[in-house]
Amino acid sequence: MTLPHSPGNAGQPRPPQAMEVHRLEHRHEEEQKEQRQHSLHMGSSVRRRTFRSSEEEYQFSAADYALAAALALTASSETSWEAQMRRRTSTVELEERGQKRVRFGNDLERMEIAVLRTQWLLRQRRDRKALRRRTEEKVREAKELRELCSSRGPWFWIPLRSHAVWEHTTVLLTCTVQASPPPQVTWYKNDVQIDPRFFPAGKYRITNNYGLLTLEIRRCTIEDAATYTVMVKNAYGQASSFAKVLVRTYLGKDAGFDSEIFKRMMFGPNVEFTSVLKPVFAREQEPFSLTCLFSEDVLDAEQNIQWFRDGRLLRSSGRRQIRYADRQASLKVSCAYKEDEGLYTVQVLSPFGPREQSTYVFVRDAAAEKMGAPGSPLNIRCLDVNRDCLILTWTPPSDTRGSPITSYSIELCQGESGQWVPCHEAPGGTCRCPIQGLIEGQSYRFRVRAINKAGSSLPSKASEPVVMGDHDEARRKIEIPFDLGNKIMVSTEDFEDFVTIPSPPTNVHASEIREAYVVLGWEEPRPRGKAPLTYSLEKSVIGSGTWEAISTETPVTSPRFALLDLEKGKSYVFRVRAMNQHGVSDPSLPSEPIALRGKPATLPPPAHVQAFRDTQTSVSLTWDAEKESPELLGYYIYSREAGSSEWQTVNNKPIQGNKFTVPGLRTGKEYEFCIRSVSEAGVGESSAATEPIRVKQALATPSAPYDFILLNCGKNDMVIGWKPPKRRGGGKILGYFLDQHDSEELDWHPVNQQPIPTQVCKVSNLREGHFYEFRARAANWAGVGELSAPSSLFECKEWTMPQPGPPYDVQALEVRATSLMLKWEPPLYTGAGPVTGYLISFREEGSEQWKPVTPGPVSGTHLRISDLQPGKSYVFQVQAMNSAGPGQPSMPTDPILLEDKPDAPEIKVGVDEEGFIYLAFEAPEAPDSSEFQWSKDYKGPLDPQRVKVEEDVNKSKVILKDPGLEDLGTYSVVVTDADEDISASHTLTEEELDKLKKLSHEIRNPVIKLISGWNVDILDQGEVRLWLEVEKLSPAAELHLIFNEKEIFSSPNRKINFDREKGLVEVIIENLSEDDKGSYTAQLQDGKAKNQITLALVDDDFDKLLRKADAKRRDWKRKQGPYFEEPLQWKITEDCQVLLTCKVTNTKKETCFQWFFQKKEMPDGQYDPQTGAGLLCIEELSKEDMGIYRAVVSDDRGVDDTILDLTGEALDAVFTELGRIGVLSATPLKIQGTEEGIRIFSKVKYYNVEYMKTTWFHKEKRLETGDRMRAGTTLDEIWLHILDPKDSDKGRYTLEIAAGKEVRQLSADLSGQAFDDAMAEHQRLKALAIIEKNRAKVVRGLPDVATIMEDKTLCLTCIISGDPAPEISWLKNDQPVTFLDRYHMEVRGSEVTITIERVNSEDSGRYGVFVKNKYGSETGQVTISVFKHGEEPKVLKTM
Repeated sequence: MTLPHSPGNAGQPRPPQAMEVHRLEHRHEEEQKEQRQHSLHMGSSVRRRTFRSSEEEYQFSAADYALAAALALTASSETSWEAQMRRRTSTVELEERGQKRVRFGNDLERMEIAVLRTQWLLRQRRDRKALRRRTEEKVREAKELRELCSSRGPWFWIPLRSHAVWEHTTVLLTCTVQASPPPQVTWYKNDVQIDPRFFPAGKYRITNNYGLLTLEIRRCTIEDAATYTVMVKNAYGQASSFAKVLVRTYLGKDAGFDSEIFKRMMFGPNVEFTSVLKPVFAREQEPFSLTCLFSEDVLDAEQNIQWFRDGRLLRSSGRRQIRYADRQASLKVSCAYKEDEGLYTVQVLSPFGPREQSTYVFVRDAAAEKMGAPGSPLNIRCLDVNRDCLILTWTPPSDTRGSPITSYSIELCQGESGQWVPCHEAPGGTCRCPIQGLIEGQSYRFRVRAINKAGSSLPSKASEPVVMGDHDEARRKIEIPFDLGNKIMVSTEDFEDFVTIPSPPTNVHASEIREAYVVLGWEEPRPRGKAPLTYSLEKSVIGSGTWEAISTETPVTSPRFALLDLEKGKSYVFRVRAMNQHGVSDPSLPSEPIALRGKPATLPPPAHVQAFRDTQTSVSLTWDAEKESPELLGYYIYSREAGSSEWQTVNNKPIQGNKFTVPGLRTGKEYEFCIRSVSEAGVGESSAATEPIRVKQALATPSAPYDFILLNCGKNDMVIGWKPPKRRGGGKILGYFLDQHDSEELDWHPVNQQPIPTQVCKVSNLREGHFYEFRARAANWAGVGELSAPSSLFECKEWTMPQPGPPYDVQALEVRATSLMLKWEPPLYTGAGPVTGYLISFREEGSEQWKPVTPGPVSGTHLRISDLQPGKSYVFQVQAMNSAGPGQPSMPTDPILLEDKPDAPEIKVGVDEEGFIYLAFEAPEAPDSSEFQWSKDYKGPLDPQRVKVEEDVNKSKVILKDPGLEDLGTYSVVVTDADEDISASHTLTEEELDKLKKLSHEIRNPVIKLISGWNVDILDQGEVRLWLEVEKLSPAAELHLIFNEKEIFSSPNRKINFDREKGLVEVIIENLSEDDKGSYTAQLQDGKAKNQITLALVDDDFDKLLRKADAKRRDWKRKQGPYFEEPLQWKITEDCQVLLTCKVTNTKKETCFQWFFQKKEMPDGQYDPQTGAGLLCIEELSKEDMGIYRAVVSDDRGVDDTILDLTGEALDAVFTELGRIGVLSATPLKIQGTEEGIRIFSKVKYYNVEYMKTTWFHKEKRLETGDRMRAGTTLDEIWLHILDPKDSDKGRYTLEIAAGKEVRQLSADLSGQAFDDAMAEHQRLKALAIIEKNRAKVVRGLPDVATIMEDKTLCLTCIISGDPAPEISWLKNDQPVTFLDRYHMEVRGSEVTITIERVNSEDSGRYGVFVKNKYGSETGQVTISVFKHGEEPKVLKTM
């Protein structure tokens, strides 16, 4: 028996109490063995007896007895087969041995009985103490666990409830909360905390009695009517509950819980939807949203607004956000999957019941990575999860993109790694697959891809994470109640006998058999032992008589295993062995014979698929659902327009049930539908297609009329008008039934028995001075519609006022973004005089201020109103005027939203095939009973003498019989019986009518359209092709070709082709000659259409064509061998190199290529046999390169050459081009200061004096070379040198370079800073030159090293220069030399001599002569080495 423990204790050593129990049990078994051995040596035949003694019985509590009884029952029920056999064996052994005992007397027998009794009592006492310690320990652990689990956040067992009380009474708000530890309680009134200290004594009383919370409010007043909230909070969380208190001050029918006041206080205002949810067509892996608007703010929106999908409540999640703000509720999905498809419903609570709206969200397949790949699977689920295996199922996609699914690829993701790894591939005929080799304790997610011959689909949505584990472990635990409602968890393993080697598994069977695999299942051995188990499997083919072990990649730890490598057509039996750390069990009993099944068949399609009209954009489908088919996953619906062969998927998530409404269809179009059944075997065959159905609104009863108005009143009669129903039920309104009610009576009375066809009714036989109200119903072919709300009370009093009555039937037609057409009927009561005009006023929706549309009255009963603001809603009303002034206003129109509808129909003007001018209008959304009412200039029906009206399904066409100026004007059309405005207008102008009449004439007198007149082409072999092109012709078109007034036909030399499909006429003349000179005329006729095109080939045109054809023929013959595709030509590179190039084609290995210059072969020429390109490069072109260049190519098929003459004008052109490139390469002018002055120059890549001219300008004045201005050129530079510059040299300098027609000017501004910088540089360089010329210098004379023998005289002489004459001094080892005794210096002009007499070794060293004047100084150095007599002079290194 084990207690529940936290996951953190998994894998830790067992507690010492459990170890102590095991030791006691082991000791008990050893004592029993010793007792049996001792009995063998006894001579008595005493058998084992059972002794009872009240002295030894321990006193236990009721909980102890309950626990012990549970342990005993559990142990006895769970005793293993092995333990029972061992006990029976021990009993038989003792009985056999007891029969051999010898009797020794009663004394010994009594002694033995006393010893046995004592031993039994000791063991009984010891066992009871051990059991009690064990029980106390487990009870203590259970209590600790209970206390730990009981620590939780507060929650309301019984929440607050609302109260309605009378004034001056007491109300008690109560609730029950559970929490551990006890929570902190706070009460609020309208979100303000209640503190009894701040209120009159005894007003509020707050209590908390062990979780029972109360708030007592004494002597309630109107101010106590509020929302009361209790907030409870502890360390584990918080919770709240609220209730409303209604304080009533009066009696009557509006009092109590049914009153509207109470409902509004309890649930807030009555909330209605102000927008309609529309179907959403989303795409996989893209976002979508649903939004609805409310008429009032919703109180506690999180609780009162709920979203559902297919009836399941939705909550916010990572992908889904549910929000409410500003009377708008929205549901947004950031990344849609096909699992998100379904019927979405939003529900809001209201005082008068919940309000809800629904719409369907379709999620289409995302674009495939490869064209033709199928859609992704969906609804990935993990079933039968065990330690190391599970069963994965999914739903096949609805769209396979025209190619059947061949297989499914399964991928897994372990934990939160985010890495998807392929793990299995399932055949295409099944949507179920076992997954093995998983790790116990790990979590996995799976996704599936569908594969067909085009490629793989996108991955499906990942399955929910699943944790691998032993899900049978829960069945091995038992809950035992104790201590007044407490429970303890006991494991059956604690009561099993100690075993080492497990027993064989049992009940080996096939839990699932499929086409490709068998899932084998078995029951765990009993007893199983406490060591972990693994299993090995064996199989045997029926009839073979041998068993073969089944190899597995990983150990099998679950009592499930999928066999994927069985052969079809064979029957197998299986057996299983259990293994643990102690050994292997015996094999189980063999299973029943098992064989793979055949390929599962898809389900048949549903029968009796029928389509019915629903709305303007939807169709309802019904079918007979499959009965008692557990394999059915749902249905896929497909649609197509009538006449199309391609089916489109409607839903991508299988539909349950037997009916569905298909939205998003095109109004007025005909559709066909079919349905397929979906199962794990795949998508079945299609049902028979439904009959084509036109998308129109289904016929239904109309809604109620509204907005009643009094149009005229006599002494005993009234004329009542009203607005037609907003919903007409998809059919024509046949009439209205009107009821009247006298305010002084109780009952309503019908006005008419037969329906009134108009919206105006005269009610007679009324009593003058009485007040009447009216109500009405509309009727169509579906029946009588809803009853309207009663009108206002109208007094039956004769009208005598001079002003006119109200106009009626005010309609807004042709509503667009900024304009509309307002139309109305004149008043029935005109007052004192005729109506002279109408005043039209408007206001924005929500505003109460009426504004005039026009500054004055209008005369007609219609008006086009323009310059309105798009996106706004307006209300209009009309007042009639006469001489007495404006009369009563009409009933205001409904709010009219100004917008451009993308699919709003317009009048189309054109010319038909017969040449008639027409105005056509098509309204697909028009009901079947609708009529198209045409008018011209809004003055009533069209004149049948001038027009003809043709009607078709949802179409109407007006044909002008004899178009003329009388037909100019505005044509308008209105579709009747439609719920929404369907109207349009078109103004036919004189200019447009002229164009239409011209087009009509062309249609009635057709001409074959000429695309291209006669063209002349010369083909490759010199043939001449004459051709023309017209528009596409019918197969019955005819051609007559006339040459020189005589029809000609195809002949060997002259072939005639006529392609009617392309409208092509061509004549191919093989060998053009003088016989072909003349005129060619093509006469074409196609039905009524005709055309004639003529070509004249005479005089110079023919002679030129003949020469070109002959040249083309000769060129073709030349090209039969190797030939020059590109002739020899020259081109200049950017580096001014001259390249001679050509290109040869139609060559082979034996083809020879040669270069010649002046008839001499040039070995420097290049030729590339791979590309056929020839190249000759002239690095620097000169007069020596003038001559004739020739390239020759030849082989056994022929010879071809190309010649380039580089003499005369051709050579001049080359030099001119070189000069042009040189001109273009000139760099911008640069200014440089020099020692002599300022230099302006430009760099060029090439310069030729003969072909390039340069001119310098200063301030637009041409410069000539003189004493101070020098201009010159080199091969790469053009320069101007200004010597001894002055201020007069400032200004802009321009260099003009000319080469042939190419002229380029370069300018530089030598002024300002540029001139100053150049002058400064010039002065600096000039000064440096002067300094360098006059500074003191040692010019020559001193050697680097000099050697001399002692006692000799050394003379060193050097030449110096400098102006003024420099100062002279000598240095020895960087120290001045004193000219005394042996040292003398002599200066003669620029010659300086130092003499050292009788030199010795001390005179050795580095000597230097230092000269200096005001421009600088310099030192000349020499190294002196003195050697003694008889020594070799040493070679010294210069220092």
